[in-house]
Amino acid sequence: MTQPTTFLSDPPATAPDGGPLSVAHGAATGDDAATAGVLARFETWVRRTPQAPAVTDGGHTWTYRQLDAAADGTVAALRDRVGAGDLVGVCLDRSAALVVTAVALARMGAVYLPLGPRPGERRVDAVTEDLDVACLIGDPAVLPPRHREAEHVELALPGEGVNAAGTVVAAFAPPRAGAVLRAPRDAFYAVLTSGSTGRPKAVVVGEPALASLLDWYRSATGLAPGDRQSLLIGVAFDPHLLELWAGLTCGATLVPAPDGVRWDTGLLVSWWRGAAMTVSVAATPMVEPLLERPWPEDLVLRHLVVGGDRMRRRPGADVTATVHNAYGPAEATVVTTTHAMRAADAGAEGPGAPPIGLPVPGVTVVVTGADGRPVARGEEGELRIGGRNLALGYLDPELTAARFTAPPPGVALPGVDRLYRTGDRVRMRRDGLLEFLGRLDDQVKISGVRIEPAEVEAALEKDPAVLGAVVTAPRTPDGRTRLVAYVRLAPGAATSAEALLTGVRAWLPEQAVPSAVRITDSFPLDPNGKVDRAALTREASGPGTVGAPDVVGAPDSAIAPDSGDPGPSTPGERIVLDAVRDLLARPETVLTDEFSRIGGTSIVTARLLTAIERDSGVRLRAPELLRQPDLRAIAALVDRRREAARAAGGA
Repeated sequence: MTQPTTFLSDPPATAPDGGPLSVAHGAATGDDAATAGVLARFETWVRRTPQAPAVTDGGHTWTYRQLDAAADGTVAALRDRVGAGDLVGVCLDRSAALVVTAVALARMGAVYLPLGPRPGERRVDAVTEDLDVACLIGDPAVLPPRHREAEHVELALPGEGVNAAGTVVAAFAPPRAGAVLRAPRDAFYAVLTSGSTGRPKAVVVGEPALASLLDWYRSATGLAPGDRQSLLIGVAFDPHLLELWAGLTCGATLVPAPDGVRWDTGLLVSWWRGAAMTVSVAATPMVEPLLERPWPEDLVLRHLVVGGDRMRRRPGADVTATVHNAYGPAEATVVTTTHAMRAADAGAEGPGAPPIGLPVPGVTVVVTGADGRPVARGEEGELRIGGRNLALGYLDPELTAARFTAPPPGVALPGVDRLYRTGDRVRMRRDGLLEFLGRLDDQVKISGVRIEPAEVEAALEKDPAVLGAVVTAPRTPDGRTRLVAYVRLAPGAATSAEALLTGVRAWLPEQAVPSAVRITDSFPLDPNGKVDRAALTREASGPGTVGAPDVVGAPDSAIAPDSGDPGPSTPGERIVLDAVRDLLARPETVLTDEFSRIGGTSIVTARLLTAIERDSGVRLRAPELLRQPDLRAIAALVDRRREAARAAGGA
């Protein structure tokens, strides 16, 4: 059932006009008053069901007893070097080894700091310049040079599984002179979030906050022994902690996902089906394409928790899983509010984006005006979050003081002594449901007028031909800011950039009308599964868009002047060349260009694979595409696959 909510006073506190204020508190689940700690819950299942599967990865399974023993071995290996409160950077992918490491660090009282399986050297340098990180745990072959050459302690972690590392070490590099920020002793994990200065911020979360969230997850999904819980989210992204500990604290089986599953909705569905997944967490951009077409058959998936980006689609009547639209910053422990949607509810709430819902147990939400005081329901304002699910703060005390503030005087918020300022613009409806409207700090100034990109996106999405829109604000070489829109169309829809721009002029001031529109098959995703707005902004800053509202693609016959290239001569060559020119906004591209040298990043690769499959019916994989020496070789591969498919069809 939908998560209940109770309001802080009965009746709710009222605004001057007599209406209720935008304040709500998540209702108790009935068993969340003094629950056991996260680690203690796992150890309960070790005693209760020692032979039950804790992790299943392909043909390999580890029981709760085996996981427990492996964690004890890791503790023994690190006991003399790592202590309570020490930050430990974890550079492992989704695997049994990752799960064992998480349990071992919790058992030692060390602070789990997920950095992802291949942390960039510059990112690790930025982190270790500020934070006192005791060691990095990962495959020495992919650790940054400073840690690759440091003292190593080899760890006997599980080495099987699709994402497993062959060798795992704890690398102890000498601390940097300025690395003075340490975690408080009551910290359970830390996670990095983006900083406005370009340096990551470290958010620290205590065990009680995560335990409270796990109470909600168990109540909302019914996760229990016999269930199979996904381990799908990228390790550097904090929702993976919800997945990992939800499985371990409910006696369920964790199933790590192969990496390709996070980028391909077809592979995701096949994996859900083959792994008999019953409960999963996934990023919004991965799930929305599934909601645009008939729901896959033969899935045993009961609950799907979706978050990380603004959700634009509601599930249809054929969706057999309950879809939870979840919202929450890392500063409030992964999930703050949720809205559960079921097949029986399809159409009942009307069109438009679903709300982000009601607060989970232990969370207080307040929508405030510029003065920090609650606004009346129905009015827009900044979302502030309080309650026991709040993070302890940032490792930087000054940043904590700026973002975690005391409640305004005279406002009754029982049990709340601080509020986190999200910077998100929301509206609380009369029924208490929250609607997400955008970021307060996303506003840009065009010709002296402040523009909210989310407002432009909403205007584009009013067109029935548009499934979704993302608006970026790149700067031109002379320093001017302009708006560039990326639009995904509904299947079978036919429209043009000019038509879309004509439509939005009815909703927007002239300064807010995009200077360019790109019609695309998919939005690029970052490693955490969110829409990679930074990549879109970089792409929009390239050639081929300034002053050109329609940049759907270059003409079929276009070739670079005096390039010496004869141009495309086969179907595959035309498909590949047109797609690359469009994706890179680089009309001078020729078949002898090497894809990676002309801007073929991993994000563009994913989009090129989608375009090739759409236009040719050939499904390539990223590794085989990236092995080709140039675009002509990629095209030859497409032509061969097309011929093979045609021959097989005629046999």
